[in-house]
Amino acid sequence: MNQSEIKKLLTERGLAPSKQLGQNFLIQPVLAERIVTAGGITPDDTVVELGVGLGALTRPLAATAARVIGLEIDAGIIKYHREHQGLPANVELRHQDLLRADFAALAAEVGTRLKIMANLPYAVTNPLLFKLVEQRRAIRQAVLMIQKEVAQRLTARPGSKEYGVLTVLLGTCATVQRLLEVGPGNFYPRPKVDSVVIAINFHEQPAALTEVDFALLRRVVDSAFRQRRKTLLNSLSAGAGLGLDRNQTAAALAAAGIDPRFRAENLDTEDFLRLTKAVSEQLQKPA
Repeated sequence: MNQSEIKKLLTERGLAPSKQLGQNFLIQPVLAERIVTAGGITPDDTVVELGVGLGALTRPLAATAARVIGLEIDAGIIKYHREHQGLPANVELRHQDLLRADFAALAAEVGTRLKIMANLPYAVTNPLLFKLVEQRRAIRQAVLMIQKEVAQRLTARPGSKEYGVLTVLLGTCATVQRLLEVGPGNFYPRPKVDSVVIAINFHEQPAALTEVDFALLRRVVDSAFRQRRKTLLNSLSAGAGLGLDRNQTAAALAAAGIDPRFRAENLDTEDFLRLTKAVSEQLQKPA
């Protein structure tokens, strides 16, 4: 559907793009087909689509994949699709809040690690990315359209201002690839930012995480970046984030071979993994 058709449909159905949900509907069918192709979807795949919207991405997905499970939070859109019955027969629509979805249960239902595809609502991009990392064992690949600035953070290098918590956490369990750049004119309503389609390929058994508690890694990385202009010695021993005093923090940094004057942005993924192991050892020592 083009922009005029979408406006007419929404008006007739008493629907409107939700600012709260961050809805921007894709209006270029050719672009949707390019995204499906770039994502490497095959006729054997079951794909979980996050945020079905009006189905612009759903239809080319269904034309390629064996099955599409579409999760959509907007009850009005769910009602429209069920009344209109315009989605292909191999699409199963579920009324679901993306941030409450259980990807492990979905993977068990499908019988394999998930392939996920989405034109992500801007409002849920960051929390959804953290959720994907947390449930990484259930996911093989996520092909996502996200804000360009978020894509820059996910692919940033140490030392850059974009480098941060998500960069590090994804770096321990996945590879991130930029696939396509998408301008604002491809959406209704037109967003104020450019978008990028990325592929996040999750490792089946991340060797880097075999000796590290992921929850503790998350706490270490969060603490390090919370006050990113401070040195690691100061940021990691500040507050109650890790429960380490200054001497314990200094000992952990020394054990990991990290200069205490460094800041979070100076560390790569391997540094954070070593640091987490050293922090764990400090936490296990008797008081």
